[in-house]
Amino acid sequence: MTDKPLILILGDQLSPDLSSLAAAPDAPVLMAELPDEASYVRHHQQKITLIFAAMRHFSKALEQSGRAVTYLHYATEPTINSFTDAVKMMMQRDGYNRLLLTEPAEWRLMQEVESWADTLGIGVEILPDTRFLATHQEFADWANGKKQLRMEFFYREMRRKTGLLMDGDEPLGGQWNYDADNRKKLPKGHTTPPRLHFAPDDVTQEVMQFVAQHFGNHIGTLDNFAWPVTAAQAEAQFAHWLDFCLPQFGDYQDAMKTDEAFLYHGLVGASLNIGLLNPLEVCRAVEARYHSGQAPLNAVEGFIRQVLGWREFIRGLYWLKMPGYGDSNYFAHHRALPGFYYSGDTDMACMRAAIGATREHAYAHHIQRLMVTGNFALLAGIAPDDVNRWYLEVYADAFEWVQLPNTHGMALFADGGIVGSKPYSASGAYINRMSDHCSGCAYQVKEPHGDTACPFNYLYWDFMIRHRDKLGGNPRMGMVYRNLDKMPDDKRRGVLASAKRFLEQLK
Repeated sequence: MTDKPLILILGDQLSPDLSSLAAAPDAPVLMAELPDEASYVRHHQQKITLIFAAMRHFSKALEQSGRAVTYLHYATEPTINSFTDAVKMMMQRDGYNRLLLTEPAEWRLMQEVESWADTLGIGVEILPDTRFLATHQEFADWANGKKQLRMEFFYREMRRKTGLLMDGDEPLGGQWNYDADNRKKLPKGHTTPPRLHFAPDDVTQEVMQFVAQHFGNHIGTLDNFAWPVTAAQAEAQFAHWLDFCLPQFGDYQDAMKTDEAFLYHGLVGASLNIGLLNPLEVCRAVEARYHSGQAPLNAVEGFIRQVLGWREFIRGLYWLKMPGYGDSNYFAHHRALPGFYYSGDTDMACMRAAIGATREHAYAHHIQRLMVTGNFALLAGIAPDDVNRWYLEVYADAFEWVQLPNTHGMALFADGGIVGSKPYSASGAYINRMSDHCSGCAYQVKEPHGDTACPFNYLYWDFMIRHRDKLGGNPRMGMVYRNLDKMPDDKRRGVLASAKRFLEQLK
C-alpha cells in the first residue's frame, strides 16, 4: 500500500515550527472549524472569533509557503461535527492512510485521537509538542517521590535547564523569586500606557459576522474585538508591551483599577496558548531587557516566572493527574453559580469590574481571576464544576490544560492541596489594599458584618468557621485561626448571621 500521510493541525497549534509539520515537510494539512469544539461549553464570542480567525490566517500562511491545506469551515459539511468525522471524511474521500499530529493539549482530545487506529483503521503518529519547555516525562520524573508538588522548586529546575536569569549555577540577583516586590497598589492619578490593539481585517470581520449569527447568545460582545490573530500581530503587540509596560509590570502586576482592564499586563496568554508566540522566545526577549538595563529584575523575573514556571508547572501537573483531577470537591461545595457571573449585575464593585472586563474583552488579569471572582466562588461555596466551566467559557486564553489546575486547584482549593499549600482566601481588606474598587462600592469594606458590610468580610470568616476541620491543622493557616479564636462572640454571631442571609438570597 502506498503511504499517503495527512497532517491534522488543531486550533491551538498555529505555529510554523510545529513538530508534525517538521516531521512531514511535503504532507498536506487538514484544519477544521468544528461544532463539537465550538460548543462543548458556551465559549465567549471573542474566544471563538479569535481561534477561528487565527486558524484562517494560519491556513493561508501555510498555503503561501507551498503547503496543501484542506480547510473545513464551520457547518459546511453537515455530517462533520468532530475531529473524528473530519479525519474519516478525508480518508474516504482522498485515501489517506496515515495521520500525523502534534499531541493535543487537552485530555479529552487525546482520548479521541488515540482511538482512531482502532475505530478508523488509520495509522496515527502522535508527536510531542516541542513548543513547551518540559516534556511530560521530565515533569513526571521531577514529581516522582515528592509528597508535595510546588511550582517554586520546579521553576528553579526550569531556570537551570534554560539558563534564563542565571549566573552560572546561581540565580541572577542572588534570589530566585521577587514576588514580594510585585505587590504595589497603583498610586492615585496614575496613568497606564496605551496598548497596541488591532482593527479586524476582512478575514476577521467575516468570522465576527458568523459568530454573531451563530453564537450571539453566548457571553460577551464583539464590539471591541482587538486580539492579535496572526503571529506578526502578536509579535508587534508583545514588542509594544516590552517598550511601554515591562519596566513597571513588576511593581503593579497585582494591582487592580476600575475601568482599567489591562494595566501593565502582557496579554500574551492567548497568543502563547494558540501558538502565535513561542514561550522560550518570549522569555528570552524579556530577559534581554534586564541585561540591557531597560527593565528591573523584579519585573523581568515576575514575567518569566509566570511563563517558565507557572505555565509549565500547570501543564505538567494537568497531565500527571488526569483524567480524574477535576472530580475532586475537597470542601463539598455545591451552591450553583450566581447569574451575575454572566451579567455583571452586582453591587460588589470589584466583582462588577472583573466580570465587566471579562464580558468586554474575554480577559481579566490573574489577580482578578484568583482574588476576586475565584475568591468569591471559594468563600460562597460554589460548586467546582460550575466555576470550572465558567472560567473555561469566558477567557480567550482558557484551554482545559491551563484552566483546570488554575481554577480547581489554585482558586478553589478543590483538589485539597495538590496545586497550592493553602486556599487563596481573603477578606475585603486585600481587595482594598490592591485596588480602588472599595471607594466606589455600595458596601463598606471596614464593616465586618451587617447589611452594608462588604460580603467578602463575613463570607471569609464564615468559610473559615465552616471548614476548620479541614484547615485548622494547616501550618500556613495558624494565624488565621488564632485570630478567629480571639473574635468576640457577638462579632462571630454577626458574621454567621450575615453570611447566612447573603447566601440564602444568592442566585
